[in-house]
Amino acid sequence: MTLRVLIAVTHLLGAGHLTRAAALARAFAGAGHETVLVSGGTPARLAGLGQVRLVQLPPVRTVGTNFKTLLDESLQPVDRAYLDERRAVLIDTLRNARPDILITELFPFGRRVLADEFTALLEAARALNPRPLVLCSIRDILVAPAKPERIAQAHERILRDYDGILVHGDPDLVPLEVSWPVDERIRPLLRYTGYVDENEETVPEERRHGIVVSGGSSAASLPLYRAALEAAHLIPERPWRILVGRGVAEEDFQALRNSAPAHAAVERARPDFRALLSGAEISVSQAGYNTVVDLLRCGVKSVLVPFEAGHETEQRLRAERLKSLGLASIVPEDELSGRRLVDAILHGLSQPLSSPQAISIDGARQSVVIAESLILSRPALHRAADWSSLNAALERARDRGCHVRFWWRDDDAVADTPALDRLLKLATRYGAGIGLAVIPAGVQPSLGSRLADETSAFALVHGWSHASHAPAAAKKAEFGAHRPVPIMAAEAQRGLLSLREHLGAKLLPVFVPPWNRISGELVPHLPRLGFAGLSTFTDRSAAFPAAGLLQINTHVDPIDWRGSRSAIDHAQIVAGLTSAVERRMNSEADRDEPIGFLTHHLVHDEVIWSLCERLIAHLAARDLHFMRPDACFGMETGSHLRSNGV
Repeated sequence: MTLRVLIAVTHLLGAGHLTRAAALARAFAGAGHETVLVSGGTPARLAGLGQVRLVQLPPVRTVGTNFKTLLDESLQPVDRAYLDERRAVLIDTLRNARPDILITELFPFGRRVLADEFTALLEAARALNPRPLVLCSIRDILVAPAKPERIAQAHERILRDYDGILVHGDPDLVPLEVSWPVDERIRPLLRYTGYVDENEETVPEERRHGIVVSGGSSAASLPLYRAALEAAHLIPERPWRILVGRGVAEEDFQALRNSAPAHAAVERARPDFRALLSGAEISVSQAGYNTVVDLLRCGVKSVLVPFEAGHETEQRLRAERLKSLGLASIVPEDELSGRRLVDAILHGLSQPLSSPQAISIDGARQSVVIAESLILSRPALHRAADWSSLNAALERARDRGCHVRFWWRDDDAVADTPALDRLLKLATRYGAGIGLAVIPAGVQPSLGSRLADETSAFALVHGWSHASHAPAAAKKAEFGAHRPVPIMAAEAQRGLLSLREHLGAKLLPVFVPPWNRISGELVPHLPRLGFAGLSTFTDRSAAFPAAGLLQINTHVDPIDWRGSRSAIDHAQIVAGLTSAVERRMNSEADRDEPIGFLTHHLVHDEVIWSLCERLIAHLAARDLHFMRPDACFGMETGSHLRSNGV
């Protein structure tokens, strides 16, 4: 599959946004896609673009933190004709490239001064046939506007024009909510990619020696360089290397060199920066995105002086998160001086080197994987999903005094995997309970460790080994009418006892037969084996198919098992849920049974994840949350343990 990709970026202060967009472009091109990178900021040297085609718009920039006044290369304010020329080149590039994927960097979460330009691009993209998949690319931390109406405007643009949001960060370090008020409407569109490392070279292993000082590419780091030179005079016993960004004027650069002591080398930024950093005893820098990725890759001690001029909060937030993990110390910008820097450096040198944190930094490649997955099944991702029939059914049920409840079962868990972690984090995000049908024969110790602190997640018994014993021509079943009941009963009880040993109080005595098929002759034996619950996938015929055995089934599955094995159409999900709600209004047998949502986390692609989250978010917005499975089966507060001799 070869796709056409267009990435539009305009950096106004420093080159971090451009280097990150360039890393994405290289990753798409490296995966065999025809990639165009459109840059609207100051031209910068971008190494290693390879097959990426670079289009430079008439550049704009800003000075300092005045992002309202756009300047040209001569530092003169731009006029309407200049902006019209930029827009014309941008739209022509789009129409000539006819991308399958369009990515806008930062907009609409930022770059409001260029809103007309980006809006024109999105309108032109919407007019293409077929319309490209539209994604927004943002860093880990944003700067939220002070005015709520601007936040609302950004959200409305996202919901109207975008299919997804690539968040280039790791929620274990900095979730987007720390810096931006994420609402339930846009949350399902978020896709965390991990940090984008624009330098993919291997980190060399070198002896730790000396102090490396670095700043961003703009002149905003001048106070840091000057304070570092003051500190260098006070720490003469170690070599210093001060790397100055190319955005610093030559006159200022020479002044820095002239004030440096003999043991401090002042140089322009170098392409082998990472090699220098990996060999340093300690790093002194700001807390920009790319700098922090360098620090995470190299595992070096660091002193951070976050840029905070003009009420900027991005770098301070990032620095605080790193400090909380023991990876850095902070010198606030308003306290910066040579003496203060010396104290922080000496303190850092006296501390042991922290163990590397498991922070994802494969963001460029993951962005490609996510985009490819989204485009493969675009029909299931239609943004204008119609929930009206479900909403109407829920309203009718409420008016009739019918209390509709929902629960969530996920099958085939055996271990703590990235997919399981994503599933549990999704459930936690929306306050959802979840029952994990665990395969006893394959369970790993990591699963028990992962579930220990999950208050709303419980395990269920998923057969024994998930092996089919049905004849070749029959539908698969492990506990179907194909084996003697005593053998199946022994295996079911073995599964219960094995999982109880592994998972303790996190296990509920609920039997979930693989493939949701179970012999009617086995069902009456389940209570004596220690089971109090049964769950399959169908409309149940009885709430208690055997004395002491409560059956609560699942009813809606988002996966197209017989076709694409991706997500079914959104309309099918809504129809299935609506039908389930109607049955609870019209059938006494079904009235008290929670509606069950069934997933299989190990086989989810991005489309299935997206569809699941949209459903969960939609219900949560109506104050409908998936029940905890222990409450669902009437086993709260450990009653299932007492009733089964634990």
